[in-house]
Amino acid sequence: MESFQVFELERLMSDYEQTVEYNLSESGVHPVTLGELLGNGANLKALLATELNYPQVNGTDTLLERIAALYDGATAANVLVTVGAIEANYVSVQATLGDIAVMVPNYMQIWGATRNLGRFVRTFSLRADAEWTLDTDELHRAVVPGTSLVAVCNPNNPTGYVLAEAEMEEIIRTSDRVGAWILADEVYAGAEQNGVPPTPSFWGRYDKVIAVNSVSKAYGLPGLRIGWIVAPKEFIQAAWRRHEYTTIAASMVSNHLAALALSADVRPDLLSRARRYVTSGWSLLEAWIRKHSGQLSCIPPMAGAMAFVRYRNRISSVEFADRLRREQRVLVVPGSHAGMDGHLRICFGSPAETLQAGLERITEFLARAGDS
Repeated sequence: MESFQVFELERLMSDYEQTVEYNLSESGVHPVTLGELLGNGANLKALLATELNYPQVNGTDTLLERIAALYDGATAANVLVTVGAIEANYVSVQATLGDIAVMVPNYMQIWGATRNLGRFVRTFSLRADAEWTLDTDELHRAVVPGTSLVAVCNPNNPTGYVLAEAEMEEIIRTSDRVGAWILADEVYAGAEQNGVPPTPSFWGRYDKVIAVNSVSKAYGLPGLRIGWIVAPKEFIQAAWRRHEYTTIAASMVSNHLAALALSADVRPDLLSRARRYVTSGWSLLEAWIRKHSGQLSCIPPMAGAMAFVRYRNRISSVEFADRLRREQRVLVVPGSHAGMDGHLRICFGSPAETLQAGLERITEFLARAGDS
């Protein structure tokens, strides 16, 4: 047990996200209510008629088909429904053998899970000194013979950076050189800033792609705990076998509601809602950062409801976040929990009044902390 790698980000949120006054540690847009999702009486009637039985273990037929329709050339046989993207990532790591290369900064689940499985992890960076573009030299050093999986997050958590086409192709070429799978966590696709094109999937560009997504971030439905894998059929079978050891299945109600969310009538409205939140929230946060330009800076995120804000205080990001929580009752994520100290991940997907009030608390803290 002493060698167990704690998932520091999720440990922080488990301990404190329900106890602070202003939770700015999330990475998705403000959650949709059940009433907003159901919309009309017919949808409510269908929900109330749903039997609370085990669903089809790999996902209901309707949900599988609607997910497959989002990926060119995919069929239901290319899809596995999981309990959130976090299970999708975990069973994907289990289903591959060998060392892993992971993009940083990142949501550090894959990094930690791989270490807990006793495997070696190498990292490659998005460059803070170059607008978060991919460090291709580090990529080439990290992906070596024996690397079984190259894990990327696109759009990136926590920076909001979206890989350029040339960067995606370089990741594919580098992975193909050693026969590695690419695990592409794409949960922030669909939550792009105004003017940013939709984020393309890695799916269909290489024959060893594992595309992971969920309804949690861009769709505003984290409470459904529905994620999925889209991958070649043989990989889906391998991941499915491991899914049976973890959760067996996502709930019947969640399958039903996720299928509604991904329907042709509802999905566009949910994504439009997300874009409104990320565009208006970033406008508010960016103006606040400018007011504190002597202490804070940020490369504008291209997608997602979070910003990776650099600060100039000399304290560690863990100490910064801990003091902010204790003194101001505001929760943010230390950059070290995403693999890069000296930064804070701040969510701006909350309603404007909540975000503004939380930022005012941080302003009070900055005034006291100075350059300490």
